[in-house]
Order: sequence, then structure tokens, then C-alpha cells
Amino acid sequence: MGLFVSWKETILDWFEIFGPASLFLLSFTEAIIQPVPPDLMYLPMLINAAGSTPTIIWLWLVVTIASVLGSLVGYWLGQKWGRGLFEKFGQTHHISKLENLFEKYGTLGVFIAAFSPIPYKVFGWFAGMGEMEKKSFVIAGLFGRALRFGLEALIIGIYGQQAIDAIMWLLDNEILLGIALIGLFVGGFFAWRWWKELASDPQSS
Repeated sequence: MGLFVSWKETILDWFEIFGPASLFLLSFTEAIIQPVPPDLMYLPMLINAAGSTPTIIWLWLVVTIASVLGSLVGYWLGQKWGRGLFEKFGQTHHISKLENLFEKYGTLGVFIAAFSPIPYKVFGWFAGMGEMEKKSFVIAGLFGRALRFGLEALIIGIYGQQAIDAIMWLLDNEILLGIALIGLFVGGFFAWRWWKELASDPQSS
């Protein structure tokens, strides 16, 4: 864990050389490919801005808008090269599955990814590959990111350092939490199917 934290701090130190633009660049690039979440820079900035509502709102807008703009780059990358990679490795049947997935659940899926620990960038790439309607993609991302970063600002405003410690723990375990969320979703789906099939069975005489 120590090595991982040190690695993240090195990346944060590198981004800080850009001064006021650091938060924008970190949030923008994280939504495309780099692994360090913008929360690690955004949360300390919120603490420093305590008592200044205009500054807090400005930070919230910057981190939210930058993240959504970055996801559009990820969308474009998935749209431009994603299909080619799948075709190169003989996995063309997955493309139609992605298209069906985003046609049915795309907006909800992007919103969940934007709000939760599930990597937002992955949904951006897949949305581009699946040719998800771009307006729906942007709207879902805006709502999800705005809600996530807005709640962080609100919680820190109420609970201060205790909230930061809890959020940092969540960020350190975001991969495990993402897997757990997916597992809960899959388990719930199969439980729902089981209940539906059970309800449709004829009653024994």
C-alpha cells in the first residue's frame, strides 16, 4: 500500500507544476487514461477553501467539467480505434453486444460510473465503441460527476477531516469497491430472474 500511495503522490506532485490549472488537467486526463482520481487533489483544495462558497463552487465546476470533457476524448478514442482493435483480435461479435448494451442501459451505466468508484474512463471508451448517442453520454456524465463531486464538497463542509479520511479510504479501495458493486448488481439480477421464474411456475396440486 505504501508503494502505491507514494506512486500516486509522485503523479500528483507532477501535476502541481501547472499551478491553478492542475486540478483541471488531473481531472481531464483521469477521465481518459491516467489512474489517479482527481479527488486526491480536489479534497485538500476544498479544505483550504473552507468558508469561501464561491471558491468551493468554482472548484466543483472545474473538476466536474474537466472530467466530462476528458470522457469525450475517451469516447472519441473508443469510437476511432476500439472497433479496429476488436476486429484485429477476431472479437467482432462483442461490438454488437456493446451496441445493444448502450442502446438499452447506456445512460444509466454512464451515470453509475460517473458517480461511483467504477472507473469512469472505461465507460467512456466503451460508449464510443458502442456508438452510444453522444448527447445522452454527456448528460449522464454531467449529472453523475456533478453529484459525486458536489456530495464530497457538502460532506467535507459538514464533517471536515473525518470525511476526508473516509473518502481517502474509499479511493484507496476503489477497485475492490467497483468489483463489489458489479457483484451486487449481477447477484441482484440473477436473484430477480430466479424470483420471476419461480413466480411463473404452475402451482403444484
